[in-house]
Amino acid sequence: MELLHNAVRPYAWGSRTAIAELLGKPVPAPHPEAELWMGAHPGGPSRLVDADGDERSLLDELAADPDGQLGPALAARWGGRLPFLLKVLAADEPLSLQAHPSAEQAAEGYAREEAAGIPRDAKNRNYPDPTAKPELICALTEFHALAGFADPERTIRLLRGLDAPGLAHYTELLAGQPDSDGLRALFTTWITLPQQALDQLLPQLLDSCVRQVKERGEFDLECRTVLELGEAYPGDAGVLAAVLLNRIVLHPGEAIYLPAGNPHAYLRGTGIEILANSDNVLRCGLTPKHVDVPELLRVLDFSYGRMPVQRGDEVTPHHFVYPTPAAEFELSRLEWASDDAPVRIDHPGPQVLICIDGAVTLRRADGVELPLRRGESAWLAAADPAVDVVPTSLPASVFRATAGVDSSSN
Repeated sequence: MELLHNAVRPYAWGSRTAIAELLGKPVPAPHPEAELWMGAHPGGPSRLVDADGDERSLLDELAADPDGQLGPALAARWGGRLPFLLKVLAADEPLSLQAHPSAEQAAEGYAREEAAGIPRDAKNRNYPDPTAKPELICALTEFHALAGFADPERTIRLLRGLDAPGLAHYTELLAGQPDSDGLRALFTTWITLPQQALDQLLPQLLDSCVRQVKERGEFDLECRTVLELGEAYPGDAGVLAAVLLNRIVLHPGEAIYLPAGNPHAYLRGTGIEILANSDNVLRCGLTPKHVDVPELLRVLDFSYGRMPVQRGDEVTPHHFVYPTPAAEFELSRLEWASDDAPVRIDHPGPQVLICIDGAVTLRRADGVELPLRRGESAWLAAADPAVDVVPTSLPASVFRATAGVDSSSN
């Protein structure tokens, strides 16, 4: 087990306070800090810090000893790659509206674009790698998001309540087929509207949302979101698409799982995100970047309903797991309020731990210890023995990333 030194990604939508404060650095940071990466992504791999303070790339360590670092089964299953990436995500502004492909879609799309000779770093490239990218986001602060298509009947009530002349035709289009096919038809229509039509329709939508916000009715939060997005992304079809999605507010410790095809956009807040180690993104809007509409429609899942919110299943005292069907990852939370009983953790594969609150010590049976203060993280290789996580400053909270429970199966 070794301390990690992690990369911070300075995307424009990031926070100048959240990650800096977590890491104990000066606040505000000199520029937005959007994501803290813990893992072996080629774009920003973590570095292992030994007892003398010397650092080695985790990516290089995996290449040199995949069986020892990942375990033989995991190394064989994932081709020597660490299958997950753990992040602290801090959003002060909305991210793009996007979806991710399934494993089959990613493999097929990657092969197709390779055969077409599209450079992997090209702006119009959809599949820079052949792998799926499921995600789970767990709130550290109040966290706001759009995710999954809302029940069409609720969307029809919202659109009728807005009562904008230009929306009437589209409202009745969905009302005539209030199901997944109707959502597909309306989403496709809106995402392909000519810019001239968008420039006529969006101001009507925004004016109607202003009236709704003044009345503070049933859809106050949805209308506020449309107004925020309309200001941030004027003339963008994604502002219309946002009307079709669930507007979600997560409280600390709550999480949502985003499977393949799920349209989503993180709006603001700080959270722990765990995802498959992939860069495959199909954008739907709220971005100046490339939007490949035909490919997006091939990937999107138009099923609808409320997004299930997880609070973590307590598997042992102080140990809560967020179960998902993803083979690439599993996220769990270790939490102590006053009781300082240690938690034994073991796993046949690698583990990443980050201390979010308080302080803990990782203690092996042979007496080797590694203290973690708030903001510090650790790597446990597959070959490492089990450790006890002992809280040393209460309250304490640690998030733990591992491969999924069936990750080593074929």
